[in-house]
Amino acid sequence: MKTKLIISFLLLSVAVAFAGAELLKFNARSQNGNVIISWQTSSETNLKHFVVERKTVNGSFIELGIVEPKIDRNYEFVDQSAYKSADKLYIYRLKIVDNDGTFSYSSEIAVPHNVSNVTKRTWGSIKALFR
Repeated sequence: MKTKLIISFLLLSVAVAFAGAELLKFNARSQNGNVIISWQTSSETNLKHFVVERKTVNGSFIELGIVEPKIDRNYEFVDQSAYKSADKLYIYRLKIVDNDGTFSYSSEIAVPHNVSNVTKRTWGSIKALFR
């Protein structure tokens, strides 16, 4: 009886270890006031979606958006809210969510981000139009 329980546990552990997605690349770059996050997977099993998350050096991660699985396994997400902040360094990660609700996280990647004063002033002008 004990042998059956141990075998069942080992099979469950192996299934969880291989669920989700295996990342080949995970990059981010600052460009024109936005941060572009890109990644590629080599395999996807039981994948529901990716959640792109961001934090500042001393902050907590916040959810920026959800990206659904794609056939070609090449992904890109544009963080268009990066220019609204005065922070100079952002840290990004992917939350990899499986169909059964379990999830894991990618490694974190830091991106230096410098927004010009022109972009900040333009954003302030646009916000003022809607007040």
